[in-house]
Amino acid sequence: MEYYIDSANTIAIEKLVRDFPIAGVTTNPSIINKANTELAPLLKKIRTIIGDDRKIFVQTLADRPEDVLADAEAVKETIGENISIKVPCTASGLHAMSLLKENGYVVTATAVFTPQQALLAATSGADYVAPYVNRLDSITSDGVRVVEETINLFTLTGIKSVVLAASFKNAEQVHRAMLAGCQTATIAPELFPALINHPMTKVALEQFNNDWARVYGEECSSVRELLSGSNR
Repeated sequence: MEYYIDSANTIAIEKLVRDFPIAGVTTNPSIINKANTELAPLLKKIRTIIGDDRKIFVQTLADRPEDVLADAEAVKETIGENISIKVPCTASGLHAMSLLKENGYVVTATAVFTPQQALLAATSGADYVAPYVNRLDSITSDGVRVVEETINLFTLTGIKSVVLAASFKNAEQVHRAMLAGCQTATIAPELFPALINHPMTKVALEQFNNDWARVYGEECSSVRELLSGSNR
């Protein structure tokens, strides 16, 4: 399973990378806009925070395939090799995906809303396809069903592209996407606590602490100290 952070908030990224098993960071023009800063310094700071082993996804706004490729080259020059170039799933986007793939780039098809869009993008060279779960749900469609049908189509056709589920608004959507077979998801920072926190975990921890304190006292919370004392 791969978890990505869908944000350009460097404070949030730094905390999540410290605590969670993060594979990288995804961005788009709207996310960059929220950061309200210059693009190059922002991408460089994200790279510094997450290191070279994690991937950064950057979306191009260019329409012509050759301009998309030029944008990709500029991104690579700015933050290095471990990147994926995001291209909207349109007819010209398919052409751009093919061109990027021919030039050795990792390609992500974004703004995917149907399994057929995903299939066309994957056939055009997209390494990742990103269906928008909540945006589909918000128009009374079923985002998780699109994820599941896309995974099934890829399995039937032997396509190795990865379904990168995106656009989540709650932990239940993330959970259902994973039950549908999705093994890669990009998630907004505010949803990560909802995936890990549970009131019963807190209750169990309080019980552990109380039981420990009854035996060893409230001041002793170190197993290491107790073991080192017994070995003297």
